[in-house]
Amino acid sequence: MPEDFNADAPRMVELIEARLERLELSPEAAFRSAGLPADLLMRLRDGTAQPPRGARLQRLAEVLGTSVSYLVGMDPDVIPPQEWLEEEQGSLGLLAGDEEALLRAYRGLDFPTKAALLTVVRKMAGPEPVPDVKTLGRRKKSSDAP
Repeated sequence: MPEDFNADAPRMVELIEARLERLELSPEAAFRSAGLPADLLMRLRDGTAQPPRGARLQRLAEVLGTSVSYLVGMDPDVIPPQEWLEEEQGSLGLLAGDEEALLRAYRGLDFPTKAALLTVVRKMAGPEPVPDVKTLGRRKKSSDAP
């Protein structure tokens, strides 16, 4: 499966629309029931949103009365790839969208390129801040200056 989940959006949109039509559900009602933004289908269609993954994708499949495998374009009886069942780092509050994109691109690199890139990024970022050893391990008191 490709690392770029946006590449899978057009097929997913077709499959979601087919389920919505069959169940006679509006996209807004279905997405709200799944705990997703009501306009997500429109944003998937125009390429401004990534397809849901993890628990969000599983909730959508439940609302649409189908399986995650079906929604990702696979045989409904086949277990979907683990990548689709994992939560997005950004949705867990761990990474921003641009950080998630950088991480996906980084994962596609070979080891020597990763090492070279890491060296360049560290030089661009500058030195890491050095913690103040005087304040390590003690709480800030109201008498301490801000």
